[in-house]
Amino acid sequence: MHKRPLGKSSFSIAPLAFGGNVFGWSVDEARSFELLDAFVDAGFNLIDTADMYSSWAPGNRGGESETIIGKWLKQSGKREQVVIATKVAKWNEQPGLSPVNIQQAVEGSLKRLQVDCIDLYQAHEDDASVPLAETLGAFARLIEQGKVRAIGASNYSADRFAEALATSREHGLPRYESVQPEYHLANRAGYEAELEPLVRREQIGVISYYSLASGFLSGKYRSEADLAKSAARSGAVKKYLNPRGMQILAALDAVAAAHGATPAQVALAWLMARPGITAPIASATSVAQLHELMGAAQLTLAWEEIAALDLASA
Repeated sequence: MHKRPLGKSSFSIAPLAFGGNVFGWSVDEARSFELLDAFVDAGFNLIDTADMYSSWAPGNRGGESETIIGKWLKQSGKREQVVIATKVAKWNEQPGLSPVNIQQAVEGSLKRLQVDCIDLYQAHEDDASVPLAETLGAFARLIEQGKVRAIGASNYSADRFAEALATSREHGLPRYESVQPEYHLANRAGYEAELEPLVRREQIGVISYYSLASGFLSGKYRSEADLAKSAARSGAVKKYLNPRGMQILAALDAVAAAHGATPAQVALAWLMARPGITAPIASATSVAQLHELMGAAQLTLAWEEIAALDLASA
């Protein structure tokens, strides 16, 4: 499988990342192991999680996703086949990007993941209360200590991300090699107007999230009645049930029919074809669903099909 560079880091990434937010929430440990095995055995390698996953689930406190991944790494012996990405800043037990919090949080993540080194350690959200030089300095120390190989950021505005890059240059600190924005066919404007020119100019890796718009781009939700299929997703999907949303689904249906593919595969293939995108993140709760999503990497869209999807979602 053709892998893509992640920014200027040493990593090469297959074009789909597995979102570990489902581990310990909508899938139990045994199913998580099955999904991770299927993902890696198919040639994919980026597993994305966070210290706070899945703290929102009843009975959870956070750290469950990392713990499951750690147990799988130990049992499977596949550590060398994967790039493990996790995040710090949003967990209410260890919030923010102060140097003290970063140093404490990484120890917890290393322990739960049962690894000596995290491949990609990401700021889960911006923390304007801490100078960027202090945050980046803390990340630099983790790299020096051999606890982290590369750093990235999630949910940063283009202005703040540019400021972070400038701070790294000015102080001789490691730079964020990746960014995680929300980006998909139903939500294009913010990323394309602001972040995209910056990341392409600076050669930053892009790991986009909500790649299927909380399931809307799978085509499973086409009316208010369909929202009953998933109480967890209904609120997130409802905002796309409008004329533009239906136009996007119609375009996905047309391209999918031409390829004998599914709308979800086409939506992911559109992201994979976008210059600058390293790997969209997607989650699955069954091995069959995962195989469907991974099929997107084998789907090559013609420029006319990309143009039709661009027009429908403009």
